[in-house]
Amino acid sequence: MARGRAVILQLICVVLAVLSFSLVNADDPYRFYTWTVTYGTLSPLGSPQQVILINGQFPGPRLDVVTNDNIILNLINKLDEPFLLTWNGVKQRKNSWQDGVLGTNCAIPPNTNYTYKFQTKDQIGSFNYFPSTAMHRAAGGYGGLNIYERPRIPIPFPNPDGDFTLLIGDWFKTNHKTLRETLDSGKSLPFPDGVLINGQAHSTFSGDQGKTYMFRISNVGMSTSFNFRIQGHTIKLVEVEGSHTIQNIYDSLDVHVGQSIAVLVTLNQAPKDYYIVASTRFNRQVLTATATLHYTNSQTPVSGPLPAGPQNQFHWSMTQARTYRWNLTANAARPNPQGSFHYGQIIPAKTIVLANSAPLINGKLRYAVNSVSYVNSDTPLKLADYFNIPGVFSWNSIQGTPSSGPSYVATSVMQVNHHDFIEVIFQNNENVMQSWHLDGYDFWVVGFGSGQWSQAKKRTYNLVDSLTRHTTQVYPNSWTAIYVSLDNQGMWNMRSAIWERQYLGQQFYLRVWNQVQNLANEYGIPSNALLCGKAVGHRP
Repeated sequence: MARGRAVILQLICVVLAVLSFSLVNADDPYRFYTWTVTYGTLSPLGSPQQVILINGQFPGPRLDVVTNDNIILNLINKLDEPFLLTWNGVKQRKNSWQDGVLGTNCAIPPNTNYTYKFQTKDQIGSFNYFPSTAMHRAAGGYGGLNIYERPRIPIPFPNPDGDFTLLIGDWFKTNHKTLRETLDSGKSLPFPDGVLINGQAHSTFSGDQGKTYMFRISNVGMSTSFNFRIQGHTIKLVEVEGSHTIQNIYDSLDVHVGQSIAVLVTLNQAPKDYYIVASTRFNRQVLTATATLHYTNSQTPVSGPLPAGPQNQFHWSMTQARTYRWNLTANAARPNPQGSFHYGQIIPAKTIVLANSAPLINGKLRYAVNSVSYVNSDTPLKLADYFNIPGVFSWNSIQGTPSSGPSYVATSVMQVNHHDFIEVIFQNNENVMQSWHLDGYDFWVVGFGSGQWSQAKKRTYNLVDSLTRHTTQVYPNSWTAIYVSLDNQGMWNMRSAIWERQYLGQQFYLRVWNQVQNLANEYGIPSNALLCGKAVGHRP
């Protein structure tokens, strides 16, 4: 009998050991990084200027990860002022603690470090990162972040023969601190001095004749949309910010501030070199950056006139945007069809209308949302909420409809309910292009239109196969409508992706709230959380 019990115990131990081994190996992989942020001197537009380097690189290192990877990234700040990075488009499921914006994180002081810990949960696609503090974005510090599919998760196109990341954006020769002083004085920024592709005035991308390559294109600029095209070649759109698309063929594509797309290009022309062109849009002055698409068997350098961009302005661009469609038969990051969530059949719990404006407040230029111009608090809103610290912000300090009253400054927070499904209207009554981003989420862009939005405009919505994405454009004197499923509890930044407007107040925070507080809804405060402002002295 004793021997029988011993055998049973041994079998139990073996089973437990096997289960333990299986569980350990079932964990999603961890990737560890150490990045050091410093200043350096480079000449992106031909004259020496101060830039922000990460591990000595400009742009910063590219993060190539796989769906559900756990990222452990130790960031060492060697600048002379506090610094943060935000992960543009990464959803941060249940984890706004790692969002890397001043409403959720204390900035990393000089000569100290902070370790980000987040997961690229259930995403595939082309994203990027950039500094969220002050005007650091105007000095660099940005980089590509590409999330690849897990094994056995098919993508709706053959694997390309190569994969290029193109970080394209407008650039100023003026030092970022001088630009900040300009905004602080109540003045707008000057027009940019040029456009860079991967931090350079000119780059080269090489490929073999007859092969197909993916180009991951992000607008990492401060203020201007651009049009992307390749001399002698068409481009096939396959992905927009994590959504696989109907694979339409285009001659050129508009990419607005903060947005990312992925296209396939087949090198099916005569073996020579061809221009890659990015030129700014919707301004009287046009800035152009070029790169070279080099066939490896080419003996002929690039030549000829640059391929022309679209001449029609907003109507052409809006018409093109309406052709972007979700590929409902393709798998997403998890093995389920992207179209299995029938967003068009859900009645929104509420409609929020957000109108941007450019008021003078106390004699200085500000930007506002529904007449409220956001100002940062010394205490991150997330910490104030967690520790119940009064006097930092008030719930519903911004209304869900435009106000006709005078504009004012406030630390504006709008409370919404966890698991609600809402409609948001971006109403642009200004004669300039807008670009809006929501951290922690993607959303369905269901409609674009000119003039004032009204309930009748819903008849024009695409409720079948609209894309999900994290940043959407709003054309001048026009509106854009989105649907959002509020499935990610936390404190999330909704902001203008145009950095001057964000810096001077065109932003606020969504407090996605659930009265039941548990780890199934949101992770707890990190043990390494930085504390600042009124949160100093509290314990994580």
